[in-house]
Amino acid sequence: MPVLLYFILLLLPLRALASFELPVAQFNLESMTSWQVKHFVGRTQYVVVPFDGQRVLKATSNDSATIITKPIRIDLEETPYLNWSWRVEDQLSGINETTKNGDDFAARIYLVIGDNLLNPATKAINYVWSSNQPRYSRWSNPFAGDKVQMIAVRGATDTISQWRKEKRNVYQDLINVFGDKGSEHKNRKAYRYLDAIAIMTDSDNSGQAATAYYGDIFFSTK
Repeated sequence: MPVLLYFILLLLPLRALASFELPVAQFNLESMTSWQVKHFVGRTQYVVVPFDGQRVLKATSNDSATIITKPIRIDLEETPYLNWSWRVEDQLSGINETTKNGDDFAARIYLVIGDNLLNPATKAINYVWSSNQPRYSRWSNPFAGDKVQMIAVRGATDTISQWRKEKRNVYQDLINVFGDKGSEHKNRKAYRYLDAIAIMTDSDNSGQAATAYYGDIFFSTK
């Protein structure tokens, strides 16, 4: 066997073990001009600030709802894991987040398949820091119905005012919440690509105030 081929074969297992990371939001490097802004009620403020030795996104909501969105194209078969860190300073009291009157979150990350939420084929997952639901609970969005699923990555009993690092297998979450519609994995292809990511801190339905911080966001192979 040629020496070069031998070393290539020797390195293949090491490459397979390596984790590839695909950045989506690097607040230390990028400006907010790469994000699209939509105000629903009032204006939630999003600004990159230095905090705890890093540059992070600070979101401040006061009876407001503003979403910021970045178009992306993520192949979830290649990089299925979403990684991020976040921190909330407030819990929203006296609300039921499963209802329209209580659909407020100090922090949420929104992943979209499709380019138009009004299209029945469009699906989305919201990873939320819940103020009143148990951690790991799931429910349909009260405004969008079954096509948008809410997952409480953090829940009512989680301690606030400290950073939390998260990792979710988005590909598997999409299959779990929307169903594995075919045998031999063939119909899972409908969940393969993501088209947008969004961040939202909102408190318009409850009329309260909330502050949250978001660290860098990236996808990874494992």
